[in-house]
Amino acid sequence: MTRVLVTGAGGFIGHHLVSYLVQRGYWVRGVDLKLPEFAPTDAQEFLQLDLRSWENCLAATAGVDQVYALAANMGGIGFIETNKAVIVRDNTLINMHTIEAARQNGVGRLLYTSSACIYPGYRQNSPDVTPLRESDAYPADPEDGYGWEKLYMERTCRHYTEDFGLETRVVRFHNIYGPLGTYDGGREKSPAAICRKVAMAEPEDTIEVWGDGEQTRSYCYIDDCVEGIYRLMRSEHREPLNLGTDELISINGLVDMVATIAGKRISKQYDLTKPQGVRGRNSDNTELRRVLGWEPSVVLGEGMARTYEWIEAQVQTACSPTGAYSASA
Repeated sequence: MTRVLVTGAGGFIGHHLVSYLVQRGYWVRGVDLKLPEFAPTDAQEFLQLDLRSWENCLAATAGVDQVYALAANMGGIGFIETNKAVIVRDNTLINMHTIEAARQNGVGRLLYTSSACIYPGYRQNSPDVTPLRESDAYPADPEDGYGWEKLYMERTCRHYTEDFGLETRVVRFHNIYGPLGTYDGGREKSPAAICRKVAMAEPEDTIEVWGDGEQTRSYCYIDDCVEGIYRLMRSEHREPLNLGTDELISINGLVDMVATIAGKRISKQYDLTKPQGVRGRNSDNTELRRVLGWEPSVVLGEGMARTYEWIEAQVQTACSPTGAYSASA
């Protein structure tokens, strides 16, 4: 039985990945500061450890064959735009301690989860964006703070493979969404935030939209995400690889989609003072198809319907007897 470590196992993607691996016969150790928020973990062992600590990383990586390195201090655009020093400090400590501890403990393979935030801002100035290829990462101009630390760690993985022989894999996520993810409190991403706002709205209502709503993104459903991670880990591809869909949609379009799913008539009130990120970002999946012979299959409408159903149930459960939402809106 292959023994696997998933760091960040208390988070959204990590929790789903643990379940996916256990179902496929792996022995899984999950590590995080916290247990999963919305459902019990399936991990055979779960350690609550702060991976900014070198000693904790040594303990976490001991006796495992593979490491899926998902642990990070992160969130949606509202969080990463206002916590750059904290993100760079925490994630650099986590990443460097984890990869070095994996090397010293003789781990065979480590997969690092990077982000589409590493792509240069000068390639993302228009909502009608050209899909981003892996080679577009350079000349570098990543998102300030979060993007730079991700890009730096991509290079670290390359050097650990070349100089130390540690097999590394790097995946670049493009906006992962789905059930069991953060949907309020300030760290949620746009699909979850929109679902929450629509779920809280009256049958005919107005919700706040950050920016002008014309910014575009592509989104990848969580089931496709974990399958893609697993396929990449088992592959012999050492270069960074996109993991997303190429189904581009504006934020306005995403609001309209969720409103239709909910059966509500929703108007938009724009707040141009709030962070909105790059104007457009989409994934070029040419290399993904070539390397893995596979690509995500869950279309956005289907994935958002599943996500809205789950978030709507959470909102209803969190309501007080008077109907006032008790969590942060």
